Amino acid sequence: MSTIPEIRTLPVPDGLEGERVDAAIARMFGFSRTKAADLAAAGKVSVDGSVVGKSERVHGGAWLEVEMPEPARPVELVAEPVPGMEIIHDDDDIVVIMKPVGVAAHPSPGWTGTTVIGGLAAAGYRISTSGASERQGIVHRLDVGTSGLMAVAKSERAYTSLKNQFRERIVDKRYHALVQGHPDPMSGTIDAPIGRHPSADYKWAVIQDGKASVTHYDLIEAFRAASLLDIKLETGRTHQIRVHMSAHRHPCVGDLTYGADPTVAKRLGLTRQWLHAVRLGFEHPADGQWVEFESTYPADLQHALDVIRAESE
Repeated sequence: MSTIPEIRTLPVPDGLEGERVDAAIARMFGFSRTKAADLAAAGKVSVDGSVVGKSERVHGGAWLEVEMPEPARPVELVAEPVPGMEIIHDDDDIVVIMKPVGVAAHPSPGWTGTTVIGGLAAAGYRISTSGASERQGIVHRLDVGTSGLMAVAKSERAYTSLKNQFRERIVDKRYHALVQGHPDPMSGTIDAPIGRHPSADYKWAVIQDGKASVTHYDLIEAFRAASLLDIKLETGRTHQIRVHMSAHRHPCVGDLTYGADPTVAKRLGLTRQWLHAVRLGFEHPADGQWVEFESTYPADLQHALDVIRAESE
């Protein structure tokens, strides 16, 4: 039996004057920008009685009407082994793992592949029950296409401590990235706001009204047509390194989503961006002592680096 959809109508606050429809919906109703854009695309949003698209602008005092989506079904956690996932460290409070490429941090709608949480469950790990049910213990994430170190909270105190450390920017997150060309200067800081890409919902971009995003980089090794960089994140936006390096005209090698040369990727045998979370440091939740963990490059990245290095000799 079909249910009558819930319609919610609210006046647009003056503070949202000139905002895009999807941004206004996200702010007013607590949806993600993607969900808000989907509602607008489905014709379920109107302003002052007229159906509007996601990119139209709203004005203070206008009546915004939204047909609310049906409650999402809970995402099921599947305990499934994750080939290639290594346990780097394990104690009563935390487990640090090396996440392989192609693995998500936690279950999400539409994702049918393996997850870090599912892999830990399959291996018999009990993790913190804090956070949403499908992402319990997760205090930070890596893109599916990015490999490297992740810390997962096993205790409630670890979850609280690590979330606070990430929020206060205490955690030292280090990545190595092989980028096209040679950044100038060779060491520097990219300070540019990041938000949803204006025309491609699956991408992010440097935009004027995005969230503050800061990336520090230092040259490790220069090759004929590429540079290996050590990167420290001051903020942790989605796709931050990939977006910033692309905006700097030096996309990660193999990152076709953000403008990398496909012929180079093919020559190196890369099917994803050359980006690896190589080091992770933070105050241990049990005693406050500083701990650091490191990870070596996986085989596909090491092979690509070896080829680039050999071509430069």
